[in-house]
Amino acid sequence: MELPGIERDAVTRWLAERGVPAPVEFSLVSGGRSNLTYRVTGADGVVRALRRPPTGGVLSTAHDMSREWRFISALHGTGVPVPEPLAYCEDTEVTGAAFYVMDFVDGTVLADRSSAAPMALPARHRAGMATVECMAALHNLDPDAVGLGDAARRDGYLQRQLRRWQKQVHASGAPDLGLLDQVHDALVANAPEQTTGIVHGDFRPGNLSYGPDGEVLAVLDWELATLGEPLADLGWLIATWEEPGDDLPAVTPGPTAEDGFPTRDDLIARYADLTRRDLSDLPFYVAFQRWRSCCITAGVRARYQAGHMGDDGYDAGARADTEQRQAHLAWQAVTDLGLA
Repeated sequence: MELPGIERDAVTRWLAERGVPAPVEFSLVSGGRSNLTYRVTGADGVVRALRRPPTGGVLSTAHDMSREWRFISALHGTGVPVPEPLAYCEDTEVTGAAFYVMDFVDGTVLADRSSAAPMALPARHRAGMATVECMAALHNLDPDAVGLGDAARRDGYLQRQLRRWQKQVHASGAPDLGLLDQVHDALVANAPEQTTGIVHGDFRPGNLSYGPDGEVLAVLDWELATLGEPLADLGWLIATWEEPGDDLPAVTPGPTAEDGFPTRDDLIARYADLTRRDLSDLPFYVAFQRWRSCCITAGVRARYQAGHMGDDGYDAGARADTEQRQAHLAWQAVTDLGLA
């Protein structure tokens, strides 16, 4: 059966030259709505993962495989768990785009409420605390010490992010962007002073792999990684972390409103203890991340409707309503902060 994004014969030959014996089986891993992830099983029975960009609609500066490869290669062997990097292909003739292959980490990804069902309550609590501990370990790394000091600019992170997502959501062809533009302008006018560290860009339980005991086995999906203000990562985690009885919905689905998981305050306190960072600007970064979430989901929906992404069951219609609601919540957040 044909698999979008994979030229089977060419990729199989490329893998064989790097020690993966043929025949090779490929399957699309569900959940990849930006860069595509495939399960690759060689004749030796070893399972690996292959990452490549979407098959079309790639925006400028997005879906950079060399960026992902550089970050996981630099972080492998540090206190931040990442899949073992195996090989990188920059030759777009092989399968239409650059790609890389890494170890397949077989754990639990907490991508929705049902995903936590196999976990005992103590493991759920541990998963929450291990998540923020892993984030703190990343943010405590010196970019220069791990060879990432020149991976991106070291100043103006928020300004670059606001400019980037504003440009990309407009380039995607997504409709009804007036409210997002208003929030963008309020955030630009009130950006706080920033520090510099390694930023994952999408650090949440849905991009981590956990063991049965709740420990983090690997941090996945490094396509947005850069250098910048670490509080942006924490703001994103808090914006995604749902609790029972929340009035505001989380920006992306997850299981954390289920029994056993720690609270947002628990995460913030643990992060502060481990990093000793000043968290007074955290509410700004939560508001920023609500806005960024709208930009991402609007762009993804536009690309999906244009047929540029693998079919993994993405419900474009349902996400349209969510985007509009999140746009209003982002405006409410900047209003509550006195930024509008």
